[in-house]
Amino acid sequence: MGIKDQFQDKSEQWQQQAKQKAEQAKQQGQRGRQGQGQGPDRDRMRDEETERLQREEQERLDPDYDM
Repeated sequence: MGIKDQFQDKSEQWQQQAKQKAEQAKQQGQRGRQGQGQGPDRDRMRDEETERLQREEQERLDPDYDM
């Protein structure tokens, strides 16, 4: 397995972990705020933050492999 493959595998693992943690946080947030009346804007902001972090991680791990 080449270095590029190792980085790609690790990146995919981290992305999967980030998605799982985001989903867990979303579920915990929904349980914690039932009846509090907070809007969907908070969920949207959390989703945007998660996506931004995933993009940054992907960009960091996917250097340009011009040969």
